[in-house]
Amino acid sequence: MSLKIAIAQMNAVVGDIAGNAARILDFARRAREMGADVMLTPELALCAYPPEDLLLRKDFHVACAARMQALAGELPDIPVLLGHPLEENGKHFNAATLIGDGKMLATYRKQQLPNTEVFDEKRYFEPSGAPCVVTIKGVRCGINICEDVWKAGAADQARDAGAEVLFVLNASPYHIGKQALRARILGERVETTGLPVVYVNLVGGQDELVFDGGSFVLDARGERCRQLPRFEEALEIVEIADGRPMPGPFAPEQAVEAEVYQALVLGVRDYLGKNGFPGAIIGLSGGIDSALTLCIAVDALGAGKVRAVMMPSPYTAEISLADSREMIRRLGVRYDEIPIEPAMRAFTAMLEKEFAGLPADTTEENLQARIRGMILMALSNKTGSLVLTTGNKSEMAVGYCTLYGDMAGGFAVIKDIVKTLVYRLARWRNTVGMVIPERIITRPPSAELKPGQTDQDSLPPYDTLDAIVEAYMEHDSSPREIIARGFAEADVRRVVHLLRISEYKRRQAPVGIRVTQRGFGKDWRYPITNRYRDPY
Repeated sequence: MSLKIAIAQMNAVVGDIAGNAARILDFARRAREMGADVMLTPELALCAYPPEDLLLRKDFHVACAARMQALAGELPDIPVLLGHPLEENGKHFNAATLIGDGKMLATYRKQQLPNTEVFDEKRYFEPSGAPCVVTIKGVRCGINICEDVWKAGAADQARDAGAEVLFVLNASPYHIGKQALRARILGERVETTGLPVVYVNLVGGQDELVFDGGSFVLDARGERCRQLPRFEEALEIVEIADGRPMPGPFAPEQAVEAEVYQALVLGVRDYLGKNGFPGAIIGLSGGIDSALTLCIAVDALGAGKVRAVMMPSPYTAEISLADSREMIRRLGVRYDEIPIEPAMRAFTAMLEKEFAGLPADTTEENLQARIRGMILMALSNKTGSLVLTTGNKSEMAVGYCTLYGDMAGGFAVIKDIVKTLVYRLARWRNTVGMVIPERIITRPPSAELKPGQTDQDSLPPYDTLDAIVEAYMEHDSSPREIIARGFAEADVRRVVHLLRISEYKRRQAPVGIRVTQRGFGKDWRYPITNRYRDPY
């Protein structure tokens, strides 16, 4: 007995119900031409994930239900397992319905609702407790949705209800190490149920989240026998013959730097594309953060949609200008130089009376950053292009950034990339094509806001800083535990103090792409007004 299953790894847009339905219909027609007997879509494919508080609107559910009914009548001769929101008797469910021939053939309601990390499903949905098994061409197929397979229970119910294979619809966002984690968790479900698994995942960028696709198939021994590509749409057929998935194409594993870079590129492309921005503007500094951000933007959008602006001050080194010009030559984007010294003189004159008798300090440094921010935002207003900020996670953690200055912009590309990973990504990108001048990578990082300045004048070395931030922020380690790992107590105290007092800045930072298990976004919810002090 044979069943051919189409895995539709699609990129959906939140709220574009008609557009997503049209995309599903196109996938279904192609799947039918490829000989599929059934097609699987990702979780909530009809409205895309996560729709957040759209799910609180009655009209949103009505629109989803109407479009799903219409789609059922438009499909070619192939049933589709569609992920969608469901409203029943005043309750809302995260559901998957097998549709075809103008009918709703069977519906499964998600049992496990995640409420950790970036997930908030208990705000929107009710859990179910019932399995759903459908028979397609003589094969009994169980249905689960994403979190259902991360815990024991739902998959076992499907097996007990007679399932011979398990279909799992997912909107599982990317973070470093996520694909290996998925394979391990699904392997545990296979081990307890003895069922082969067809796992379909969403792909695409949605605000700070990136969904990486990477759909796969496990046989009854837990071995991966199919692997779809990451960070791109795909439609592939897997055949289940006599209860066994047949092997087929297997997308290769990638280095961490390669997958993170692809996640950033996809996040930028979809954020600007789905929101209708015509292009991107980036303030270059001659440093590695803006260089990496520029590379990502060009790879995401094409050189023709990216504009770089260098805004030198009297403290900008000639090598910063030279390296920026060389990088622009290699990438071929529009480039402008707008010196900020005239504005600096104007502000100095305007504030001379107010600052009389006071020594120069970070106020004057921050004015430079804010002048640059005003210039970039003026260009953005005039052209409609979006300013991409260039601050990294290390800076965000300790507040080494200026409100309304270098934080001014619409999308923070490397917001979740610590400085040490910035260097790794830059070196990896140069293996694909040498676009970042070597000196940008090797010279000591500096904000160039005063003579001879380097980042390490104010911060611990980045390998130390990043390790402390990761331990404290991503893994909730206490300062005492971090010190016990061999870090100097003075460094730990300093970093934790800076991290704590910088929350008010982070709340005003633009949204940025999440690539770690915990970024400064949906999954970091610390109060700004907060007198708790960590014990040492």
